[in-house]
Amino acid sequence: MIHTAGNRGAGIRSDCFVSLDTESVQKTEIHITSKVKSMYGHSILELCHDMLEFYNVTRAKLEIEDTGALPFTLAARLEAVIRKCVPAGKDYLLPIHPNHPYGIPVDRDRFTRLYLPGNNPKLMINAGIYGADGIILDLEDSVAPERKYEARFLVRNALRCVDFYGAERMVRINQLPEGIDDLPFCVEHGVHVILVPKCENAAQVLSVDKAIADILGGKNDSIYLMPIIESAAGVMHAHEIACSSKQVVALAIGLEDYTADIGAQRTTEGSESYYARAVIVNAARATGIQPIDSVFSDVDDMEGLAGTVKKSKALGFAGMGCIHPRQVKVIRENFMPDTGECDKARKIVLAYEGAEKEGSGVVSLNGKMIDPPVVKRALKTIERALKYRLIPEDWRTAP
Repeated sequence: MIHTAGNRGAGIRSDCFVSLDTESVQKTEIHITSKVKSMYGHSILELCHDMLEFYNVTRAKLEIEDTGALPFTLAARLEAVIRKCVPAGKDYLLPIHPNHPYGIPVDRDRFTRLYLPGNNPKLMINAGIYGADGIILDLEDSVAPERKYEARFLVRNALRCVDFYGAERMVRINQLPEGIDDLPFCVEHGVHVILVPKCENAAQVLSVDKAIADILGGKNDSIYLMPIIESAAGVMHAHEIACSSKQVVALAIGLEDYTADIGAQRTTEGSESYYARAVIVNAARATGIQPIDSVFSDVDDMEGLAGTVKKSKALGFAGMGCIHPRQVKVIRENFMPDTGECDKARKIVLAYEGAEKEGSGVVSLNGKMIDPPVVKRALKTIERALKYRLIPEDWRTAP
């Protein structure tokens, strides 16, 4: 039987198509078709021999159609076909990229998270340069069912080998229970956040958390979780989902599946999802985690996107998903504190600091009392404005 992995055809770049037959041959034959064969054919051949030896494959007919695949992609495609022929419990692991050993604070800004199909290496290679706060390698809806197995190897290798320039490395696993089988390809390979799709109850989150802990040797204190609410049942259990594990850092909503579940049409105006989005925001904020809004599906409508982000921010959301790099800048700019917010926060903080110097326990501005939560929110706005250089360092004295 011949096993295959990878992509080929018109428009395919930075990938390869690999076929492997280990049954109808008596010796090893390797055939490589590539426009860069004169430059890289030797290294491709060396990788093939090394992986066949690693998996103790002594006879095979291996054919590779290369369209500029990088080593992490070649290795993923080769491993996928070899392990279909020779089931083995060991992984062929490439070295972790030297720029990858960075941690992610639990409360970091998550204005933007960019979805990338988990079986398309071309989109992964330069994804970090667009400046998204998070990069999502998707194993769920963007991958055809018959390609999910091979996508796992590609996602694992991308986590290890691609430089994402400081972005939070995320993986959306498949809907449970299948998603549990995705975890060994993510955990211990540089992932920061696991997205749990179509989440409807706390038990699902806990099952993912436990599976991660089992892989890590008994405890998960390093990988965050982001459940995605995509059904009426999920909305009704949003608070218990948000509270289910200390590793949950955000609660997201997926409106395409949610509106389908309630029998409504999704609109730009969004009245059909107002209740659900408000529930998500309140469940997340009550738990002290971040509420994350759904994606905006029209990648050509930047004006509509900007308006949607403003509504999302007004509802209390802390970020949105992106399905195209051009959406990143628009979403971030509209989630940032605007001039009015910065000015109001500055006045509140100065009033608070003035009251402290005078030894007063009462803080007021323009005749109105200012509660501690208001001061805390203003300080957060100032901190964010300084981080993104929206106000000068000498904001206290600046005109």
